[in-house]
Amino acid sequence: MIEPISWADAAIGTFQFYLPYELGRYLIGASVMSAVVWLLLRTVWRTRRLQARTSSRADFNREFWSSIRSCIIYATVSVPVSWATHQGYLPYPGNSLGWATNLSLLALMIIAHDAYFYWTHRMMHHPLLFKRFHRFHHRSITPTPFTAYAFAMPEAVVNTMFVVLWIALVPTPGLVTLTFLTIQIIRNVMGHAGLELHPRWWLASPLTRWISTTTHHDMHHNASFNHNYGFYFTFWDRLMGTEHPEYAARFEQATARPETQSKVPELA
Repeated sequence: MIEPISWADAAIGTFQFYLPYELGRYLIGASVMSAVVWLLLRTVWRTRRLQARTSSRADFNREFWSSIRSCIIYATVSVPVSWATHQGYLPYPGNSLGWATNLSLLALMIIAHDAYFYWTHRMMHHPLLFKRFHRFHHRSITPTPFTAYAFAMPEAVVNTMFVVLWIALVPTPGLVTLTFLTIQIIRNVMGHAGLELHPRWWLASPLTRWISTTTHHDMHHNASFNHNYGFYFTFWDRLMGTEHPEYAARFEQATARPETQSKVPELA
C-alpha cells in the first residue's frame, strides 16, 4: 500500500521527478527523430520528403517553447493524480501484474487512446472550439519532430486527461503506463517527422495498413485539416469517412523508388 502524502509532497515529488521525465521524453524523442531525418535526407531517402517547404527558425522556436509549456502542464495535472493515488482514491496495482496482463493492458490502453485522440481531435476542429483549442497546433504547416507537443494550453489539458481518466477507471501498473508513454512519444515524433518512414508495402499488407503512417498525419497538417484525425490507427478515419481520399496515392508517391519519381525535393 502506498503511504498517504500531503499536497505539498505530491507537488514537490511531481516536479522533482515527473517533470524531468516528461521533458526528457519529449527532448530525447524529438532530438533523436530529428537526427534520423537529417541523416536520411542525405541519402536516397530524401525522395521521401513530404513537403518542399521547410520549417523556419520561428516555427522551431514556437514549437519548442510551447512543447516545454505542455510538459509543464502535463506535470501540473499529475499532481492531484499523485495525491489521489497516495490517498487511496485512485487504484494502483503496483509496478507489474505479470507480462501477460501487462501486455493486455498496454494493448487496450493504446486502442482506447486512439479512440480518445480521434474524437477529441475531431471535436477540437469544431468551429466553436478550433480557435481556442487547436489552431495553435495547426500553425505548424510543415511539422517536424519538435511539433509533437506544440499545443495551446487548453489542448494540452485535453491531451493529458486521457491518462488521468484511464488510471481512474482501469487499475494499471506503473510499468504499463511508462511503456505506453514511451510508445506514444515515438509515434508522435514519427507522425510529425516530415519524411515517410514506413516501407512501401505498408498499405498493401493487411497486417499493417490499418496502422497510420507519417504521410497520414502530414496530410492533416498540410493537405486538409478536415481529414486524417487518427493517431496510431486509421480505422476510425475509415469508419467515419474522414480519411483523405488521396492518402494511399500520396503514400505510394512518397515511397516510390527514386528512379520512378518525377521530381526529387531538394534540401533548402
